[in-house]
Amino acid sequence: MKTPRNSYVARHLVDVPRSGIRDFFDIVSSRKGVISLGIGEPDFVTPWHICEAAIFSLERGATAYTSNLGLMELREEIARYTERVYRVTYDPRTEIIVTVGVSEAVDLAIRALLEPGDEVLYHEPCYVSYGPVITFAHGRAVAVATRREDEFRLTRAALEAKVTPRTKALLLNFPTNPTGAIMARADLEDIAAFAREHDLIVLSDEIYAELTYEGEHHSIAALPGMKERTIHLNGFSKAFAMTGWRVGYACGPAELTDAMMKIHQYTIMCASTMGQKAALEAMRSGDADAAFMRKDYEKRRNYICASFKEMGIPCHIPKGAFYAFPYIGEFGLSAKEFCLRLLDEENVACVPGTAFGPSGEGFMRCAYAANLNNIKEAMTRLARFTAKLRQ
Repeated sequence: MKTPRNSYVARHLVDVPRSGIRDFFDIVSSRKGVISLGIGEPDFVTPWHICEAAIFSLERGATAYTSNLGLMELREEIARYTERVYRVTYDPRTEIIVTVGVSEAVDLAIRALLEPGDEVLYHEPCYVSYGPVITFAHGRAVAVATRREDEFRLTRAALEAKVTPRTKALLLNFPTNPTGAIMARADLEDIAAFAREHDLIVLSDEIYAELTYEGEHHSIAALPGMKERTIHLNGFSKAFAMTGWRVGYACGPAELTDAMMKIHQYTIMCASTMGQKAALEAMRSGDADAAFMRKDYEKRRNYICASFKEMGIPCHIPKGAFYAFPYIGEFGLSAKEFCLRLLDEENVACVPGTAFGPSGEGFMRCAYAANLNNIKEAMTRLARFTAKLRQ
């Protein structure tokens, strides 16, 4: 007789935590009067001409599957866009795959690369899914802490301290969620040299690239000797306010995009045809929309950072994305305790820094994708809350 199982859940999933962001989102959704700075979602509606392109495609009967790699015309537009914006040239026939958001692109890249036990380095604090997707692929997630003193930039010295013979890949996300950190070209050149010397594949999640406020965004794929060992990951959610459309893409060596396509082919088939038509319009005619939204986010960033300064709360100036990551360690509460009390006592929702890894302790993430009036009211309530704590 078979021994009864203690659990039917796969062992490698048991210890994977729920998303700390979504835990707070669930709490907020059950309460009234909450001002949420918690979810990284633009408050803008997708520009009408993008929506109209999708509607028109439906009226024309574009409701069938596309190629597993995505619409050829969209891949061709992505190739033109990456050459124009990132100065990297890709073959739309073999080096580009359209995915269900950049999240699927990250997952496909990890699963296409890893053998059980392979290690992936990634910087922390980081987007909540990176560690889990590595675990799902039976890899070993190795976090490399970044520091406020370095403006949360990733340094080669920190990477050298963590690399081992089992390290196969390096996962980057600049501009970064949750810190808003960016990397200058000189910083990336150091990281590129590290990747070449240790023969690593680089997965570069650049979903916030268009939301760079100071300086120029640089893609590591554009550096000498890096295109052939980099998978460039991007999408439409943030820059074009298209979170719900779920369209992303990956560009990289044909051998790797083909491997990613096999997984995508058997699990997803293709991204939504309607979403791909909308994405095509965004790439062709959405630059002005992205620039308008970026300028508005920059105003919000300036306001929220000035507010933290007035409160005496240290907060480095985020140079990209739409998140502030203030230091709240002075108050003697854990990040989670601070955020729960802020929610209970002032109806303001922010995400504790620990949702983005242990090195996020002492911080919280405030998304300034909310409209400015809500940000102003949230800062008023936060000032009242911190004044009370200091008393």
